[in-house]
Amino acid sequence: MAPTSRRRPRLLAAGIAALSIAASLLAAPGVAAAPGNAPAADAEAAPSGPTSAAAPAAACGDGADALVTGSQSSGFTTTYRGRTVYQGQYYITAIWEALGALTPGRTSQEKVSVMASAWIGNNTIDLPSHTAFEVCGTLDTGYVAGRGAIQAVGVDDVSIPYLRMTGAPYFGLRFADVHGLHLGQIDMRMTGGIGIRFERDLPGSSNVRMDSVYASGMPGHAIETWHINGLTIGTVTARNVGESGLLIQGTSNATIGTVDGENVATGTGYATFRMANSNGPNVTVDRVRSRGGGRGVFCVSNSRGARINSVDLANNGNNSILIENCSDITIAGGTVNGGGEVRLAARTEFPNNRNIHITLRVDNTSVRESPCGENTTWNLSGNGSRNIC
Repeated sequence: MAPTSRRRPRLLAAGIAALSIAASLLAAPGVAAAPGNAPAADAEAAPSGPTSAAAPAAACGDGADALVTGSQSSGFTTTYRGRTVYQGQYYITAIWEALGALTPGRTSQEKVSVMASAWIGNNTIDLPSHTAFEVCGTLDTGYVAGRGAIQAVGVDDVSIPYLRMTGAPYFGLRFADVHGLHLGQIDMRMTGGIGIRFERDLPGSSNVRMDSVYASGMPGHAIETWHINGLTIGTVTARNVGESGLLIQGTSNATIGTVDGENVATGTGYATFRMANSNGPNVTVDRVRSRGGGRGVFCVSNSRGARINSVDLANNGNNSILIENCSDITIAGGTVNGGGEVRLAARTEFPNNRNIHITLRVDNTSVRESPCGENTTWNLSGNGSRNIC
């Protein structure tokens, strides 16, 4: 049988049957044969765009304490500071043994660099405190219900400088109660699950930074956060994603650069950028761009204290912007062209909108405020019809 998921890496028992693993690996879709940090030649190219100034300068693989090399045809080798700790046919075991070789009880980061590309099977990689883990090839994933292909829960000082992930996991990356997390250049081209998830029902996280996330193909959210105090994001690029591009909930003290979505949340109530479930305060977003899909921007369920400096929204299939039961929200500029209306709305189970300030050019769609909010300020241009208070 295949190696099974575990909380801590260790060597597999000698009696593992190799044939079922090999057959599964041969059948795995989308695995790049050669290691490297570039996408496979036939893969969709991630669009260029701004990245955080804090993006890692080192090339993938530089400065590694533990290295995983090889291929499915030749086998995998794990070394720790030049000493071989594993040789065999199992990719996931090579990764587990790399993590297991790191210094126990360390108080500063050690780094694992996975140079090889293959399928990890239906397994999970758990990252302990003070660990940098990067994939310089392509990590193809299986499915473990309720868990991430890679996850960090209840730990400190974890980073993933580089990652390219494919497959259909439950969650690609899963986090909770993590403090001091850095995600660098993350490329997720998945056919199932949610890309990045911070759990709702576990303790919250703090000091989380993401430089650049590219996400495509997953039927769930590209990124969904719960309960983060201190979030910094450079860019989120979402393409053909079933739910939100970036959904932040119960998250405060957040600074976000660009959220860019195309064909995101089609036919749903989600949005390229969504704030929900008492999100805020102190959230700043530089720019939201959205084309097609469902909503462009959506604020709901008592979220508060957010400023979006600029929007560029066109032909969204649902509301271009929907602000519903939110307070202290500013959209400081930008354009809406075509698509669903710009709407301020309210449900009875939450307080009405309050202190909403919107400056926009709206063309070829309508603007509506119903019911009237408290202290709403509109500064509108363009040919869009208006039914506002």
